[in-house]
Amino acid sequence: MLDFIKLLEGKTTDIEIIPLNFTQREVASVMSKSTLDLHYEKLAKGYAKRYNNNEGDKDFNYAGVFLHNIWFEQFREVRAINKPNGPIANFIIKHFGSYSEFQKEFEAEALKIQGSGWIYLANNGTIKIIENHEVRDDILLLVDWWEHAWI
Repeated sequence: MLDFIKLLEGKTTDIEIIPLNFTQREVASVMSKSTLDLHYEKLAKGYAKRYNNNEGDKDFNYAGVFLHNIWFEQFREVRAINKPNGPIANFIIKHFGSYSEFQKEFEAEALKIQGSGWIYLANNGTIKIIENHEVRDDILLLVDWWEHAWI
């Protein structure tokens, strides 16, 4: 995906937004076309363009691409039973007791965000907040909680 080692070593390399692995029609019940276009075409591609052209805050733009790439990879066609299964379901049950309890705790933490940010399930079973854009290496499940995510 992205070459984080080069970034950490202080070397710059172009970054890009991943191609979507879903169509807008497949996620229409959870994301409008205008929301998808805003996130993918304007925001995410804008972060990549500004990073690659050395415009604005390089760390912010890089992290914006990083987070959106993770976020986009999570989407799939909406199904009648749209709950986690397999290893992630087992992980959630291990750390929260049930998917329902995870949802309650995740929502409670998300509602603590004042303004903009991201919320995620970390690989140690905790729920964490990113108040702006930051690269994190422990993200299992990521939700965009910025105000524009809900249009």
